[in-house]
Amino acid sequence: MSDTGLDLSAIPADLPVVIAGPTASGKSALALAIAAGSGGIVVNADALQIFDGWRILTARPSRDEEAVAPHALYGHLPYDADYSVGHWLRDVTPFLSGPERPIIVGGTGLYLTALTEGLAEIPATPPDIRAEADTIPLPRLVADLDPRSRDRIDLNNRARVQRAWEVLRATGRGIADWQADTPPPLLPADQAHCVVLMPEKEWLNDRIARRFDMMLSQGALEEAQAMLPNWNPAHLSSKAIGAPELIAHLKGEITLEDARERAIIASRQYAKRQRTWFRARMAGWEKIQKLSTG
Repeated sequence: MSDTGLDLSAIPADLPVVIAGPTASGKSALALAIAAGSGGIVVNADALQIFDGWRILTARPSRDEEAVAPHALYGHLPYDADYSVGHWLRDVTPFLSGPERPIIVGGTGLYLTALTEGLAEIPATPPDIRAEADTIPLPRLVADLDPRSRDRIDLNNRARVQRAWEVLRATGRGIADWQADTPPPLLPADQAHCVVLMPEKEWLNDRIARRFDMMLSQGALEEAQAMLPNWNPAHLSSKAIGAPELIAHLKGEITLEDARERAIIASRQYAKRQRTWFRARMAGWEKIQKLSTG
C-alpha cells in the first residue's frame, strides 16, 4: 500500500485496473492518465454518470477527455431509465475480455465490490413491497431488520436499509444470508491492479466546493433548466448531487446561493459515506492519498 503518489510505470500494461475514490478526488483524471500513458479503455463505474442529461453535474469526462482515450458506459442510458448493479455487471462484462485493457473507475462502491467480490443473486422486490417500504420511517426499517443484516450495513443510509428490509419482507431471508451465497466475482481483486483514492478530508472538502463552483461556471444551471420540463425526483438520475437543489432554485423555492450551499453540503456528506465504504470493503487495495504520479 502507498499513502503518497502512484507510480504509473509500476502498473503492468496488460493488467486490468480498478480505481475507486470519493467524489471530486481526481479518479477520472488518474484513469485518463493511465490510459494515455500505457493504453486501455476507461470504463465507467459511477451509478449516475451512466445517464444522459446530467453531464456537468455528474462530472462525466468532457469530450476533449474522451478524445484522449476510448471511454465506455458514460451517458449511454436515457435519464428516465431504471438501472441496477446487476445491469452494470452485465454491461461491463464484455470489456473484461475485450481487445483493450479495461481501466474501471468510479465512486459507486457497490458496483466495484460486486465486480471484485461477486454479487448475491437476490430476487427482485415486488412493487407493492417497495411502495410499502417507501412509507416507513428509517428507524422502524432498522428495527425490523434481522440482526445479522443490521450489523453489516450503514444504518444511516436509507437506501441500503430499505433494500435490506425489502429483501427480508419479500423473501423471508435476510440480505446478509443472501450475500453469503454470493457466486464468484467477474474480476477478482487479485487479478487486477486495484487502487482507492483516500485524500485528506480538508483537501477534499475544499475541492468539492471549488468543483461545484466550476460546474456552475460551465453551465450546470443551464443544464438543470434543460431538464426542468422532464424533472421527476423518482428517476435514479435525479439523485445527481446538485440536481434537486438547482431545480428547486429554478422553481423559485430557494436562492442560487442556497442551492449552491446545499449541494456542497450534500456532496461532502456523500464523500463521507464513500470513504466509510472504501475503508470497510477495500482495505486490501492500494491506498493513494495524493495524486502526484511519478
